Amino acid sequence: MSGVAVLKLGGSVLTGLDGYIGAADWLVGRLASTEDRLVVVVSAEYGHTDKLQREASELANLSIPQLSIPQSDLLDLLWSTGETRSAALLALRLRGLRVSATGVSVHEIGLRVCDETERITFSPATLRAALSAHRVVVVPGFLATKANRVVTLGRGGSDWSAVLLAASLGASRCELIKDVDGYFTADPNIDDEAELIPELSYTTALRMADDGCPLVQRHAIAEAARARLPLVVRSFASQGTLLQE
Repeated sequence: MSGVAVLKLGGSVLTGLDGYIGAADWLVGRLASTEDRLVVVVSAEYGHTDKLQREASELANLSIPQLSIPQSDLLDLLWSTGETRSAALLALRLRGLRVSATGVSVHEIGLRVCDETERITFSPATLRAALSAHRVVVVPGFLATKANRVVTLGRGGSDWSAVLLAASLGASRCELIKDVDGYFTADPNIDDEAELIPELSYTTALRMADDGCPLVQRHAIAEAARARLPLVVRSFASQGTLLQE
C-alpha cells in the first residue's frame, strides 16, 4: 500500500452543504498531486455540539452543569452524532465526485481508552483494511471507545484523534486544517500587523497553549512531540505553521 497522510478538517470549514462541497473539491485536488491514501478526520459542524448541548439541557429540564455529571454517558453518545454526521456527509460528497471513499464509525476507528489508566490505545486492523480498499477514509474525530461505549476526548479532541492516528499509522506528518492560516505573532483579528509564524517548536506551542492559545488542543501538541510527528496547522489556502522539534 502507498503512503498514508492524515488530515483533520475542523468544524469551522464544514459549515453547511457548501462547506462539504468545498472540502471535497480541495481533497480531490490534493489526491491529484499525491499517491498517498488519505485518512480525513472530521469535526462536527461549527456550533453543532453547542446546539446538541442546549437541546439536551432543555429535554432533561436541567442546567448544563447539573446535566454533565450524572448523564455523561448519554451526552457522549449524543455528541458523537455530530462527528459521525460530518464523516458520512463528506464521504458521500467524495463518492459523488467518483472518489473511492468510505466513512467509518467510532467503533471501527480503533481508538480505545483503557479503563484503569485512561491511556489511549489504537487497534489499526479495521482502519488499515478500509485504507486498502479506498483512497480516502473519513473518520469522526473527538471520539473513542471505553469498554465498548462511546467516549469523547474533550474540546478540540479531533486534533488529538488526528495526531494519534497519524503517529500510529506511520504518517510522515499530520495536517490540521482550520479557518485560520496558522499561528501568528498576535491575534490577526485585533492586530493588523500580526504575521504568520512559519515554524514553531513543540515547546513553544505547548507554552502558548498553557497561556490560553486555543488553536490546537494541548493533548494533540504533546502527543505530536512525544511521537516526533511534524504537525502542520493551516487553512485550505495557506501553507500554515509547522510544529516540530
